[in-house]
Amino acid sequence: MFFSRPVRDRFSSVLALCLYVTGSIAGPCDIYSSGGTPCVAAHSTTRALYDSYTGALYQVSRGSDGATTDISPLSAGGVANSGAQDSFCANTTCLITIIYDQSGHGNDLTQAPPGGAASGPDANGYDYLASAVGAPVTLNGEKAYGYRNNNVKGTATGDEPEGLYAVFDGTHYNTGCCFDYGNAETNSHDTGNGHMEAIYFGTGDGSGRGTGSGSGPWIMADLENGLFSGYDPINNAADPTITSRFVTAIVKGESNQWAIRGGDATSGSLSTYYSGIRPANGYNPMQKEGAIILGIGGDNSNNAQGTFYEGVMTSGYPSDDIENQVQANIVAAGYATTPLTSGPGLTVGENISMRATTACCTTRYLAHTDSTVNTQVVTSSSGTSLKQQASWTVRTGLGNTACFSFESVDSPGSFIRHSNYELKVNANDGSKIFSEDATFCPQAGLNGQGNSFRSWSYPTRYWRHYNAVGYIASNGGPHDFDSAVSFNDDVSFVVSGGFA
Repeated sequence: MFFSRPVRDRFSSVLALCLYVTGSIAGPCDIYSSGGTPCVAAHSTTRALYDSYTGALYQVSRGSDGATTDISPLSAGGVANSGAQDSFCANTTCLITIIYDQSGHGNDLTQAPPGGAASGPDANGYDYLASAVGAPVTLNGEKAYGYRNNNVKGTATGDEPEGLYAVFDGTHYNTGCCFDYGNAETNSHDTGNGHMEAIYFGTGDGSGRGTGSGSGPWIMADLENGLFSGYDPINNAADPTITSRFVTAIVKGESNQWAIRGGDATSGSLSTYYSGIRPANGYNPMQKEGAIILGIGGDNSNNAQGTFYEGVMTSGYPSDDIENQVQANIVAAGYATTPLTSGPGLTVGENISMRATTACCTTRYLAHTDSTVNTQVVTSSSGTSLKQQASWTVRTGLGNTACFSFESVDSPGSFIRHSNYELKVNANDGSKIFSEDATFCPQAGLNGQGNSFRSWSYPTRYWRHYNAVGYIASNGGPHDFDSAVSFNDDVSFVVSGGFA
């Protein structure tokens, strides 16, 4: 499950530590239960988290007709049936509308409601949903695709003990607040220090509080009104910068005791980055409220980005040994990457031009006038200047090398990027945000022609020409350029050799 900032625009040798249940390897929640700390919420867009679980993992909704379907494991305790999703979502967009709770408590995650931190054009509105195709992975060779619930059952409240783990993409993060998974307020507002206990992953919230060693990202705890890597100082040198592509992140807490642990989700064991007493000033005793959030802060703070694959919440404070067994299970799952691109291939270094396929506009090519990306009629007899404006050099993705960036032929060093949903041609300033906003992942054209270019940082949005101007658009949404009318045609472009 791939989230991007803001969430309102979205929204992989096994240690012999795993238990065996009815003759097969136990799932993470079987392991937690064996330690007396059963799961009270279990969410995954990649696999079953119990050995015997056969129910739905998540629901997807397709953009073509609004129809929904549930995606279940291929077999009991197995990985998600990606074939069913691929078939259902063929030639259209798909969003994840529900992540089902596998624990039996009914703590499903759905579209987050309005919260205290809502701002901008979507203020007081529901958070957008995450892309169902933004972060494909494989688990032991099987393909899989990796909101909020304020009315929960069984989760920790007050100072009650609990454990949390999540598997994240260690390369997809930013400095915004807050990419969380865990325990939060039941009214979607900031109700004070100690009212949350959630895993945070990123480089901090810009407040200057809560960092680890190096430049980040770090696993930290969002305890409300602060991201914590330890006690005092909260800038904990023992909390390392994460370098793993897949990361296991753990936060757990009980009365005046909490811990942060983590490790590579594909190999090795867990390390403990902090274990000790609670921070001062309202965090002991805790006043947890028990709601469950994913991809946002407790008050719906929505400026973060990240990718979530699986996670659980437990009743009780798990032992390190039980968590070590869970880590071995995660490693055994075999998380690995799979291509983010499809359709007609692109070659790094080649010059290309991109023709619109909408019936009205088949003589128009993606071009730019000054910094504005638009479509213009271009032919072999057009002037040199226009031909250059409609030509682009394919580069390795600045923000993700599995995708691509597109450099302007007539403005070397400047790239197509999105800014406030508009496509622009701007000079590369070397920043992380520019690199990500200038990275796009081509896939087979949604109308069956050429390619559609999906934004890496806003994975529900694609290049679209609308009234001859370029945008990143979703298939339905709050803006005029999000109109579902002719969406598939407007986001499909035929790639050819560059005019210049």
